[in-house]
Amino acid sequence: MPITEDVKKELKKLENKKLKELLQGYFKTGKGEYGEGDIFLGIKIGPQREIAGRYKDLSLKDIEGLLDSRIHEYRLTALLILINKYNKIDENGKKKVFETYMKKRDRINNWDLVDLSAPKIVGSFLVDKDRKILYDLAKSENVWDRRISIISTFAFIRSYDFKDAVSLAEVLLKDEHDLIHKAVGWVLREIGKKDLNIEEEFLKKHYKEMPRTMLRYSIERFDNKKKKFYMQK
Repeated sequence: MPITEDVKKELKKLENKKLKELLQGYFKTGKGEYGEGDIFLGIKIGPQREIAGRYKDLSLKDIEGLLDSRIHEYRLTALLILINKYNKIDENGKKKVFETYMKKRDRINNWDLVDLSAPKIVGSFLVDKDRKILYDLAKSENVWDRRISIISTFAFIRSYDFKDAVSLAEVLLKDEHDLIHKAVGWVLREIGKKDLNIEEEFLKKHYKEMPRTMLRYSIERFDNKKKKFYMQK
């Protein structure tokens, strides 16, 4: 029996029908919604981390097999294993993990999957490399590609490297999807934690054209007076 079946069996044992129903709604799995067709078992992330730890030596091929599943927790656990693997291997191994991630990114297709993995694999790998691929993703018609592009920049922001985060925020400024508005606003807020001047420079240039949700997220930590200034556009 393939080792991936062992992972699936362990997860299947933890199925929680009540939580499953909540997650199906929370992650918008209905017809026409962004998570349409995603299937949940109803498992919290803690037990998935434990299982991922036990299968840390799973091969990239087997991880790809888990990512191909329609079941959300199989894909999330696969990403946790992939992150564990990335953190413990040499540069050549990291490159293979990155390439696997990019090849299978169509399976990283809900916001929690992106947010969990993009900074730790894509962003981490590109810290000291050319980042053109993020700009290509930012122009994709696929919302998850676009979210990967901006969320990956958290890896740069941690090191006070804001250039690409700001540039990608500008590329995505007119994006029509609410999930991108939230992601860009979140990134701007994180920049502000490190360097408020950089964030405010962006806001003063763009706040009048920013989608409302993006703006609200970006100024969440501001005092009421400053919030009022930016919201009265």
